[in-house]
Amino acid sequence: MANSLEAAKSELVELAHRRMQHAIADNAWSDRQRLALTCRILFDGGHDSGLAGQITCRTGTPGRYYTQQLGLGFDEISERNLLEVDEDLNVIEGAGMANPANRFHTWIYRHRSDVNCIVHTHPAHVAALSMLETPLVVSHMDTCPLYDDCAFLPKWPGIPVGNEEGEMITRALGDKRAVLLAHHGHVVTGRTIEEACVLAMLIERAARLQLLAMSAGDIKPMPPELAIEARNWITTDKRHAAAFAYYARRALRTHADCLA
Repeated sequence: MANSLEAAKSELVELAHRRMQHAIADNAWSDRQRLALTCRILFDGGHDSGLAGQITCRTGTPGRYYTQQLGLGFDEISERNLLEVDEDLNVIEGAGMANPANRFHTWIYRHRSDVNCIVHTHPAHVAALSMLETPLVVSHMDTCPLYDDCAFLPKWPGIPVGNEEGEMITRALGDKRAVLLAHHGHVVTGRTIEEACVLAMLIERAARLQLLAMSAGDIKPMPPELAIEARNWITTDKRHAAAFAYYARRALRTHADCLA
């Protein structure tokens, strides 16, 4: 006999979260493996743009982070060819050089102690939306993790290799997890690599949905309280871990070489 048919939604949400804590296992990959998997996942998700874009995560040493080697595409990144660099982009471990545009990552890491992973890419629909100088509009349940959590930088600062660009992007991001960059792409951040990867996949889907909806009519706003409820429902470590694990399983079917 059912015992929960009279329960309030808040009770059912709490019950589901408690069950997730036991039912969803934590991912066992190392940070280097998660970062390599993120590169392959985003490649499959349409985030490839030649050599453009950077994905980084903090190492265990303050002021250092892992990133990909300049000259390799996202589909070529493995845990073995990742670089460890310092805040000046000097290579501490690995061969080759980091993308000079990684400089703005240093600014974000310095200003946001809660951020442990940064994804910056130029996927097609995000890039197209950025050409319209239009902020991201969240008006669908699936994209609610970005509701009121995606900033907008309306001024293109040019190539992001200077400290000025680092200051500008960091200031625009503020305390949010994502920012859409006009005439450029996006930046998403996460407390975990899984969170940043999932949000990066989501922002491209959100931009695609927005462009499709704009082509058909006016986008209708969501009730704020329901959008926040959906954001809080989806935005948990366990949900991010489960989504990342799914994306990783899918990627490993064709990208087994990214793990040693």
